[in-house]
Amino acid sequence: MTDRLFIFDTTLRDGEQVPGCQLNTVEKIQVAKQLEQLGVDVIEAGFPISSPGDFNSVIEISKAVTWPVICALTRAVEKDIDVAAESLKYAKHKRIHTGIGTSDSHIKYKFQSNREEILERAIAAVKYAKRYVDDVEFYAEDAGRTDNEYLARVVEAVIKAGATVVNIPDTTGYCLPDEYGNKIKYLMEHVDGIDKAIISTHCHNDLGLATANTLSGVLNGARQVEVTINGIGERAGNTSLEEISMILKCHKLDIETNINTTKIYPTSRMVSSLMNMPVQPNKAIVGRNAFAHSSGIHQDGVLKNVSTYEIMNPKDVGLDDNSIVLTARSGRAALRYRLSVLGVEVDDEEKVDKIYQKFLKLADQKKEVNDDDILMLAGADIAETRAVKLDFLQVTTGMGVRSVASIGLDISGQKFEEASTGNGPVDAAICALKKIIQKHMTLKEFTIQAISKGSDDVGKVHMQVEYNGHIYYGFGANTDIVTASVEAYIDCINKFKR
Repeated sequence: MTDRLFIFDTTLRDGEQVPGCQLNTVEKIQVAKQLEQLGVDVIEAGFPISSPGDFNSVIEISKAVTWPVICALTRAVEKDIDVAAESLKYAKHKRIHTGIGTSDSHIKYKFQSNREEILERAIAAVKYAKRYVDDVEFYAEDAGRTDNEYLARVVEAVIKAGATVVNIPDTTGYCLPDEYGNKIKYLMEHVDGIDKAIISTHCHNDLGLATANTLSGVLNGARQVEVTINGIGERAGNTSLEEISMILKCHKLDIETNINTTKIYPTSRMVSSLMNMPVQPNKAIVGRNAFAHSSGIHQDGVLKNVSTYEIMNPKDVGLDDNSIVLTARSGRAALRYRLSVLGVEVDDEEKVDKIYQKFLKLADQKKEVNDDDILMLAGADIAETRAVKLDFLQVTTGMGVRSVASIGLDISGQKFEEASTGNGPVDAAICALKKIIQKHMTLKEFTIQAISKGSDDVGKVHMQVEYNGHIYYGFGANTDIVTASVEAYIDCINKFKR
């Protein structure tokens, strides 16, 4: 008999805690709808007490999706639980996810407490959450470094208090696979009433072991896994949804999920685009090199029989070998189809026309328009609503001469122009920009990414700017890398002008 594994996606909570990857409510709804199509069982929509934006996002996501459970995170604090319950009022299926640190390190240094008091707080939190919802998940934070005997006491107590799911997080990504698997096995064998709840994994990737630890947990009895798209998350990230899904599919472990794996690639692209977080080229399953072969020996083997070097069919993850190539001669129907494949549904004809006009301009500059370009175009209208917009940019540069830039900005309808020299075209353009803005900003990080190998490709720039003691993250994309750099800087400015 096949076992059922529940997929708990925390892209919109743990994944969104990555610096610079924050989404607005509209974007979160877009991701949530895509996760629903992907087939995830539980969507952790946010941490409602943390901010009004998170609270509102949980409300709106609850309205937008139909069958997945909507989960809200809390601490073991009554006020947190009250706010979470309020944010879930429109959810068709709701869950409160509450918990507390259980390792000696957390108990001593984070809570200045003792094991008995923490146990009492855990029981009280579950009972309090149970007043609002039937489905309560408890997390034992830093369970990876918690003594197994004490952890078993906590798990048994919260199940008796009414927890329907118990989460065993390897919060610091410290465990080895055997160690984590044995921890789950210990709980399955020593907790009275363990059959009354689902045991869940939640593994971080600090040592690159998140997926291995999660799989070890599943093989030892866990029946929920907490994952993110592209493995994003705090520090080194979380367990990757696509990796766990495809491991189970490829190895036929008699453990089934509800995931429609053909939606994996478009979901990955959407999250990467909306969060302005590139997927590393060699990322398992969804990296652009995941199904690429450059070695002559590999190419020869694949041409003779694809199974020699490929254990997955690219179509199983949503990659179409015969995908439509978009050029300047492509029509609206082809563009709309490709947007749909990438998980972007555009019903408004006026918006389709706007995207199409931008597409034609880009297609005139490039030989082919790739998926990342299309996602960038689909989200480009966001910039049009912001206070500071780039009107024009002209740069003169060359070897042996000092670069000069002239820039024009539209700031809430008012036009400004400035010029400046600099140590290179990007520096000159940003110096001219800062003359208009007249605020002391420090560029902390500057990253350029090209998606393909063509010289006409869209360059993507990620920036980190410090202003008034705070860090702001910006993103820009353009076939001209200097323009992309200026747009990324302007993106930072718009964020601290809100």
